[in-house]
Amino acid sequence: MQSSQFHGFLKLSYVSGLGRVSLQRLGNYFNGNFSQVFDSSHSQLLKAGLTGNQITQIQNPDANQLERELEWLEHPGNHIICYDDQHYPALLKQTINYPPLLYASGNIDLLATPQVAIVGSRHCSSGGAKTAFGFASLLSRSGLTITSGMASGIDAQAHKGALSSNGQTIAVTGTGLDRIYPSSNRQLAYDIHKHGLLVSEFPLGTGPRSENFPRRNRIISGLCVATLVVEATKRSGSLITAQQAAEQGREVFAIPGSIHNPQSRGCHQLIRDGARLVEQASDIIEELGSLLGFIAEQQPIKETDKTSTLDPESQRLLDAIGYDPVSSDTLVERSGLTIDKLSSMLVLLELNDFIQSAPGGCYVRIK
Repeated sequence: MQSSQFHGFLKLSYVSGLGRVSLQRLGNYFNGNFSQVFDSSHSQLLKAGLTGNQITQIQNPDANQLERELEWLEHPGNHIICYDDQHYPALLKQTINYPPLLYASGNIDLLATPQVAIVGSRHCSSGGAKTAFGFASLLSRSGLTITSGMASGIDAQAHKGALSSNGQTIAVTGTGLDRIYPSSNRQLAYDIHKHGLLVSEFPLGTGPRSENFPRRNRIISGLCVATLVVEATKRSGSLITAQQAAEQGREVFAIPGSIHNPQSRGCHQLIRDGARLVEQASDIIEELGSLLGFIAEQQPIKETDKTSTLDPESQRLLDAIGYDPVSSDTLVERSGLTIDKLSSMLVLLELNDFIQSAPGGCYVRIK
């Protein structure tokens, strides 16, 4: 797309109600000359299928927005990728409602790599956070790019897990790329820009509007060959991502959890609805089979059982705790340990990530 056409396309993308299909129709009507739209009369634009409100916006373009985005493009690593650009991700383009353009900051070559989405609750448990981090780390070591939404909780841990292994990660945001949301992820956004890729369909200056996050979820799933849900309540936005992945013909995986954990109920619902149950990262590689088999052969996933390092007494206590919440009083009865001895062993098990605290002064095993 020539410079003048690109500028015209950008200005049209700011017009409310003009999605990719409408923009393509306009392009066809004006023989690919998007800049001609701005020189056309009101009656011509009506014939082209535009509404009165859209025509008003076209005849009063936001020159400041265009100038802001062209200036942003001058910075290293920043790109605006139109739907007909060679860098537009092929897998996303197979979906029904792919966006007309993508703003990207970082390594755009990652858009062409095989990706797995890891998503889940913003208010995840510490065990869920560790699971997301661990799965992302192992899968990224196998050569997969980890894609998520840079939200708090599971999303952030997925990005961090990939980065911890010098792996590749893509964050799809629900804001313009000049806005970081949540602000607590500012350093994470910087790290992803430096070592991965930030992506958005929203123009610069777009703030965190609630309606934008479900929209961005279709891009997360659309970029990926599969989506993994780590923890989610029954009303979690992660279930929207999983549903969109299924509708797009992509694989959906879910990690089961305790029946007492409300953060596991969304995953259990997904499994009942046909999602693949996974317990370790290698399950995903095996399930994807021939599509990603060559990656697994190049860099095998190694998952170690750290419980083998425990002394016999600690192992017996860990077995007594189990995967459902249990109180200290119950553990005294089960283990025969004194409360002082039990307390010190529980601290060590928690410090070494074998167990985690649960509400009501209880403990639950996570390994």
